[in-house]
Amino acid sequence: MAKRVLVVDDEKLIVKGIRFSLEQDGMEVECAYDGEEALKFATENTYDMILLDLMLPKMDGFEVCQRIREFSDVPIVMLTAKGDDMDKILGLEYGADDYITKPFNILEVKARIKAIMRRTGTKEEKTTKKSVIENGDIKLDLESRRLYICGQEINLTGREFELLELLVVNQNKVFSREKLLELVWGVDYPGDVRTVDVHVRRLREKIEPNPSEPRYVHTKWGVGYYYRG
Repeated sequence: MAKRVLVVDDEKLIVKGIRFSLEQDGMEVECAYDGEEALKFATENTYDMILLDLMLPKMDGFEVCQRIREFSDVPIVMLTAKGDDMDKILGLEYGADDYITKPFNILEVKARIKAIMRRTGTKEEKTTKKSVIENGDIKLDLESRRLYICGQEINLTGREFELLELLVVNQNKVFSREKLLELVWGVDYPGDVRTVDVHVRRLREKIEPNPSEPRYVHTKWGVGYYYRG
């Protein structure tokens, strides 16, 4: 079945170029040109990936990303201005899985999309072996990609889920930020370890009774992060 991608950008030439290139690879592409239209599309349809520009009319990319995260963990790649690190960090804070800086090479865009879809596909294949992981109060349903703590469902983004899954499966094993970046985001990911820190912080805000005194995801100072249930 063809992968479905939503491309959101108010620059129609950019959208046209991305759409043509992705369709050449057999993907189904839908396009939106402002934030409100993007949110409407995401609410009414199911996608395998959303490419989301930051600067949009009517509703900016941050708000669109945050609103989508209220009901979906679809992978979201933000398109940000080159060299604007704060926009990249904020995009991750609002729930984006990845970012690409403008101006970009369409081959880079396609490579990043395919890499994320490959990782998602690998996760789906693994669920046939073991579909549920339980550790203390935490229950991870790999098939539906849902997290439950003490029976209550906690909404995570796709990347947050993958990060927590890796830590839970390897309880008490300390991962450096660099290793987590490699294992969860991939060796070809161009970002830095701040990406990991942002996601750990967001994860703690969602799963910890007191994020400043973590119960599940712990820090080994000077080394990295580990899970202890």
